[in-house]
Amino acid sequence: MLQALFHAWERRLASVTTDRVVRPFDWGLDWLSHRHDRAADPPHALIDEWVAEVMTDTDAFYTPPPTTAYTLGDGLEAGEQLLTFPSALDTPHAENNTVYGRLFHPKDDPARSHRAAVLVLPQWNSDAGGHVGLCKLLTMHGLTALRMSLPYHDLRMPPELRRADYIVSANIVRTLQVCRQAVLDARRAIAWLHAQGYDRIGILGSSLGSCLSLLTTAHEPLIRAQALNHISPYFADVVWRGISTAHVREGLDGHIELELLRRLWSPLSPANFLERLRDRKTLLVYARYDLTFPVDLSRDLVRQFERQGIPHEVAVLRCGHYSTGVTPFKFVDGLILSRFLKRALLAD
Repeated sequence: MLQALFHAWERRLASVTTDRVVRPFDWGLDWLSHRHDRAADPPHALIDEWVAEVMTDTDAFYTPPPTTAYTLGDGLEAGEQLLTFPSALDTPHAENNTVYGRLFHPKDDPARSHRAAVLVLPQWNSDAGGHVGLCKLLTMHGLTALRMSLPYHDLRMPPELRRADYIVSANIVRTLQVCRQAVLDARRAIAWLHAQGYDRIGILGSSLGSCLSLLTTAHEPLIRAQALNHISPYFADVVWRGISTAHVREGLDGHIELELLRRLWSPLSPANFLERLRDRKTLLVYARYDLTFPVDLSRDLVRQFERQGIPHEVAVLRCGHYSTGVTPFKFVDGLILSRFLKRALLAD
């Protein structure tokens, strides 16, 4: 009975958004990072070959060149600061090529003696205020929080868009490259935190931000702990099955099957990087009645952590995906995430 009630509630909450657009399928060959002159080859074969090369050296794929072009100024609220820096991936949209981070410090630690900071990656289609409340909760636990806008979100969104469609869409290579961009941006943000003297760095991500956080942790040795809020082992399966991405699935239908899609998006799938997490502290959070990150996928990732002996903690929310953001579940979730990161970064 509870499952039926929560599933009905989740569908109602999902239906509030009425501006989803079914965009046409595209292989996205113009987003490939190397030249290809074999026009006669099927597009999926070219992408498959490129992805196979990427998977032989994902450090090269996910490591940005260093930059010193950081600017720190006044933020949107009193006591907040705004960090800006150039993205490591140059896209066709100028607005998207600058990264914005809202920086929050603990009020009871003016000297910032704890030297602990958390990079926060919000969910897909989060507006500029998304997860700001969570950042403030982190500061109440003695942690500095840097909330980073994902590619094609809020200030990074070109005028042609109303939603952040270009980071997850039926364009195969663009989705790969823009999610990669998020990881490159996150690593530049972490490099800045480290340069400021923060030597205990964590990362927190929700939904899409959770996937991107794990990819970042797997390639960034400066991260000590990760709190992953809504989880799946496979990127493609969430897009294929989740209610939040039904419009993306509609664009994919008739052009590609799940098995091929899973292979082409393998650089985005957390399951491929678990061995890199043995020396990190990990919290896995999933919702029992989730229809966006189907709960069997979340449990599958937990089982993979268990089978491979990867250190982790697990928390299960008694709600769904959208209802996680509703009282009282958002407070329960926030406390679980912030308390874990406080223990992981400040306990020793």
